[in-house]
Amino acid sequence: MIKYRLRCEQGHEFEGWFRTGSDFDIQAGRGLLTCGHCGSSKVEKAIMAPNVGPSDKLAVVPVLASAPPGLPGRQTLGAGLPAELVEMARRFRTHLHENAENVGPRFAEEARRIHYEEAEPRGIYGEATQHEARELREEGIEVLPVPPLPDDAN
Repeated sequence: MIKYRLRCEQGHEFEGWFRTGSDFDIQAGRGLLTCGHCGSSKVEKAIMAPNVGPSDKLAVVPVLASAPPGLPGRQTLGAGLPAELVEMARRFRTHLHENAENVGPRFAEEARRIHYEEAEPRGIYGEATQHEARELREEGIEVLPVPPLPDDAN
């Protein structure tokens, strides 16, 4: 499910839940969405800030960027792992930073916009909570955790 902040032509804002981004477009196009305040059927998406909590941050990237197969999960790379794997992860991150856009805490919102063809397709990376990453995967949006490297703490 996707939650959108909506606004009618009179400026009233409210929330709406949709199975997919295209469900909003279909319902709005047919005039099936109405404002609970004034009854207007001219409803559009309002700008919405993602709900990003500070406690369970997880760096993620859509698989739009080519990722090396078999990268481990959230553990820090380095301790006890082959140097080749750490170097491969380092090269991947360099490639990512040089070829994708850092959208920071807007990652989940921007990944959805790209997936539902509301924004230009491109490689992005940024921050999302584990909950947001799970929701993205449930919507069919592929994301990949970017593991921290030993020199990230420096």
